[in-house]
Formats: sequence, structure tokens, C-alpha cells
Amino acid sequence: MYLGADLSYVNEVEDCGGLFYDKGQQPKDPFSILSKYGANIVRVRLWHTPTWTAYSNLADVKRTIQRAKALGMVILLDFHYSDTWADPAKQIIPAAWAHFTDMSLLEQALFDYTRDVLIELHQEGLMPEFVQVGNEINTEMLMHSPHGGDASIYDAEINWKRNAPLINAGIRGVREAAKAVSMKTQIMLHIAQPENVVPWFDAATSAGVQGFDVIGLSYYPKWSIRSLEQCGQTISEARQRYDKDVMVVETAYPWTLETGRADSHLLSEDAVVPAYPATQQGQRDFLIDLTQITYNNEGLGVIYWEPAWISTDQKPSIWENSTLFDYNGNVHKGIEFLSHSYGVNAQK
Repeated sequence: MYLGADLSYVNEVEDCGGLFYDKGQQPKDPFSILSKYGANIVRVRLWHTPTWTAYSNLADVKRTIQRAKALGMVILLDFHYSDTWADPAKQIIPAAWAHFTDMSLLEQALFDYTRDVLIELHQEGLMPEFVQVGNEINTEMLMHSPHGGDASIYDAEINWKRNAPLINAGIRGVREAAKAVSMKTQIMLHIAQPENVVPWFDAATSAGVQGFDVIGLSYYPKWSIRSLEQCGQTISEARQRYDKDVMVVETAYPWTLETGRADSHLLSEDAVVPAYPATQQGQRDFLIDLTQITYNNEGLGVIYWEPAWISTDQKPSIWENSTLFDYNGNVHKGIEFLSHSYGVNAQK
């Protein structure tokens, strides 16, 4: 299986003074630490033209891919198709495309951008093995305003006559780039929370979305109504229903509820499952069980979301209690899920 992490924040954390340790007094490269413990894939997000941050633009993405490829790790590039976070609540069109009123021109811009980014990456030896066409695209892509509040985001109506051609334009962009550089790149469509996978893909395929290879899903107990076992059932059902590989491309779990440098945490009490206390051991056990269930259901892999987004003096992190490093930057037990032995008779 592919086991790894989204490391999109690492460059910024280090630039802000963050240091990472692996049972020693000398700081270590977090990419090397993750690789040492068994990570073989790195996910990285790409925003179109962010003006509010110097990170997750193409230059920063190149830096991340270079670091991962130097260690022999596979790359999953995550196109957000936005200048900021894209998720089920908001899929905001990049400012560069906001003036398009002709849908054919918007589809062409999406196609050209996807193809050109990938060809540029290839020319620098940075072509990704996997590419996400959008991030958590439960709702319609490239919109001009958010889809609604937390209670309504998953029920937002999708205009598939508009949405399907946009998704297909991104898929064609990846295919065209891969063909031009003579590489086989796997195309992924990514949906948040397992309970949304089958309804969304039924609608998408009925609307003519085609040409993708992998189904990616986010699984966070805080935002999902499915148990670990039900998540596994979804993986199995989606594999058989659509004849596609399925990968958990985002998951996370808190290892403490105590604050460090941040005033609050995104994953707090409401993110804790009774069987898995918010401890380093509880986080480890949750991740091992999720990965074993993914293995049992022939899933392609598990990627941990932002295990290195630690707090620094310059920039506290609301994710500090859900990383794989403690408040002193030391790697902790949670990381052991990457090196655990999975199989029919695997033991914790």
C-alpha cells in the first residue's frame, strides 16, 4: 500500500523557525523522518495564484516535490483550482478565471492550466505519479461564492451540466500532459467523508464524468457519520461499483487535548472516538486500525493530513495536537502506523 502524508505546510513551518527531532538533540529533515518510518508517498496542495500567502503556489509546490523525490517518494499533486482552500463548503473560482461567462472558455482555461503545470513540472524532473482534479469536490467547482453553512454543504445542489464538463476538462488536462511527456499518471477524484462517496460518484458518472483512475476520500470521525468498519465497507463497495482503486487521502486524529502554543484546536473533544483516547497511543491505534481496515478492503493506501503542521513562536498551529510530533518537535508514537506490518494476521 501507499502510506504517507500531506506535507504542504512543512516549508512554511521551517521558514517560521519550526524544528523537528527524531529521538535526538539535532534537528532532522521532516521528510527524512517520515521516510525513515515508512512513508512512501507525499501529497502536496497547489493553489492557483494565492495573494494572501507565499506558500502552496507553484514555486512552493516545486520545493516540496523536490524534497520528497530526493528521498524516492511518490507524489500526489492536489489541484485545488482556487486561490485559497477548496473544500465542500467553498470551491471559489481563481481570480484569474472569475471574468469568464462563456463556459467553454472556462473549461479551456482549466484544461490549459492543468496541462501546462504538469508539463512544467516534468521539465524540471518533478512530474507527479498521482494528480487530484480538485480537492473535496463534493459540491460544484469554480463557484463565485461559498456553498453554505456547515449544515447544508453536503446537500448543495450540483448543476451537473456545468460541473461534469469542468471535471472532465481537468481530467483531459492530466491525460494530455501525461501523453506529451510519455508518463502514466494516475488521475484521482476526491470526495470528503465516506458516506458521500457512492451518491456523488453515481451522480457524476451518470452525468458523464469519465477517465479517472482512483477515488480519493477524506475520513475524519469529527465530520463523518461512518465508523471505521463502515469506512472500510465504503472502500470495498466503491472499488466494486466503479472498478476503481480507492485511497484514503486525508485522515487525522488528536494525540492530546491540551493546548501548546495555540489557543484552540481544530480537532478537539468532538473529534475523539470512545475507543481511541486522545493520547499518542490512541492516535497510533486509530491509524493502525484504519490502515488495516483499508488493507482488508483492498484500498490503495492511507495518507495522513499535515503531520508536521506544528506550532512555532511566529505562527501557532490549530493542528498542533493532531500532528505526529509533540510540542517540542519530537516524533511520537503515532508515526508508528507507517512502519506497522499490515496483513491478514497483523497484530497491534
